[in-house]
Amino acid sequence: MQLYLDTTMKKEIALALTLITLAISTRLLPHWPNFTALGAAALFSGAFYKRKSLAYIIPLAALFLSDLIINNVIYGAFYPGFQFLSEGFYFMYLGIILTVLVGRYAAISKGKPLNLALAALSSSLLFYFITNFGAWLGNPVYPQNFLGLVSSYFAGLPFLINGSAASIIYAFGIFGAYWYFSKDSAFSMKSV
Repeated sequence: MQLYLDTTMKKEIALALTLITLAISTRLLPHWPNFTALGAAALFSGAFYKRKSLAYIIPLAALFLSDLIINNVIYGAFYPGFQFLSEGFYFMYLGIILTVLVGRYAAISKGKPLNLALAALSSSLLFYFITNFGAWLGNPVYPQNFLGLVSSYFAGLPFLINGSAASIIYAFGIFGAYWYFSKDSAFSMKSV
């Protein structure tokens, strides 16, 4: 039995695998803290994938797979056994889900650079507020009061700066490549 995939489906799979590979590799290769393509891939998935399930699966799969490698290979010596999910994972996953939503509802699929930059920046801010709230919540390093929460946000500022810069730079790279190749009918996907 031969599996038949039409051209659009092949392009959709190739693009999904490219986004996942890019997001994973930028998390695994040496980089400044939070300077990865994961946020930009989530924005792109939200903006261009009509199938909502695929829009969420792509960045969440990249996060999950890269976390498996980071937690069990790179930092494996710090854990007593195999780690499927890192502590506080739900805050990171929620941040990525909201980034997909920003991509879905921001008007960035029309090729307007300002909209893309604002979407990348707003999704970085959302991710920062959610994940730093998670870093504060129940963490003995921070007092569990307003001052502790502010301290958590202050400590996370370098990550916000790097994450925002990465989201903007990678978003322009990913969206720009898509828009460039979409002009050629051989690569056109028309919002898969």
